[in-house]
Amino acid sequence: MNCIENAKLEDTGFNYTMSLIQGKYKMFILYTLMEFKVVRFNELKKYIGSISYKTLSSTLKELEKDDLVHREEYPQIPPKVEYSLTERGQSLIPILDNLCEWGDKHRI
Repeated sequence: MNCIENAKLEDTGFNYTMSLIQGKYKMFILYTLMEFKVVRFNELKKYIGSISYKTLSSTLKELEKDDLVHREEYPQIPPKVEYSLTERGQSLIPILDNLCEWGDKHRI
């Protein structure tokens, strides 16, 4: 199957998928949620390491807007917020798994 046959690249499913997952940290966040299922904000920050709080917050909002990540806020003090993959986000798991397998196979 050639998904760009008779189409401009911007009209393809590949382009749409990339528009949702490209960015410096989106794949790291999705991978972390795939591995750990439900993760709090500070845990995500700890797992990813080099991301700033502001960037993590804005990236999570983008992923939530695109219905890849679910945000659950609990009404308590101090506030508790947990993130997980939505059903749509979970549909990316086979792609993330393939990326992991490829990296393990081709790592030098």
